[in-house]
Amino acid sequence: MGAGGPDEEDNRWPPWLKPLLGEHFFVQCKLHADSHKSECNMYCLDCMNGALCSLCLAHHKDHRYIQIRRSSYHDVTRVSEIQKYLDISGVQTYVINSAKVVFINERPQPRPGKGVTNTCEVCDRSLVDSFRFCSLGCKIVGTSKDFQKKKRHMAAMASDSEDSYSSSGHGKLNNKVQSFRPSTPPPTSVNYRTAKRRKGIPHRAPMGGLIIQY
Repeated sequence: MGAGGPDEEDNRWPPWLKPLLGEHFFVQCKLHADSHKSECNMYCLDCMNGALCSLCLAHHKDHRYIQIRRSSYHDVTRVSEIQKYLDISGVQTYVINSAKVVFINERPQPRPGKGVTNTCEVCDRSLVDSFRFCSLGCKIVGTSKDFQKKKRHMAAMASDSEDSYSSSGHGKLNNKVQSFRPSTPPPTSVNYRTAKRRKGIPHRAPMGGLIIQY
């Protein structure tokens, strides 16, 4: 492939990363089903042959492997293990059981919490300000050239939409609203009666109220 093609994108990441993201962990090992240690929560970065249990590691003594853990039904791995083999900069870390971890795959959030100023560039999960992604999977997607191109395209469309909105009749309508002055409202029925009564012939006091002196 030419420069900038799919092969170049794939070469940015170690070959074991994408298989890791698609693997299912915490299932029972088929080879050691009778053992109480048959839960598959290990992954060999050299063999990339699926989730392994702790007993399977006997066949991977000289290989690189990481342990997968669980947090809120999502897969995580310790920063101290994964950062030996992968650049995790930009991915938010969390402290679970006194150990720093990163999430393996994205965790979409329906709506960011109140006051949130920073979210994952891919799935919009709330983040601390210094991070860009919530997981390893989101970093792969968010740093790809296709995603960046799509992001720039969306930003350009939003900018064009704002420009056309401000230059349309909306601005003229605002001017009309600002220059509009409501006419003087007609007098109410109470005011009308009062005005009519004031314009009538003045009434004199009755004669019985007049005192005549001789």
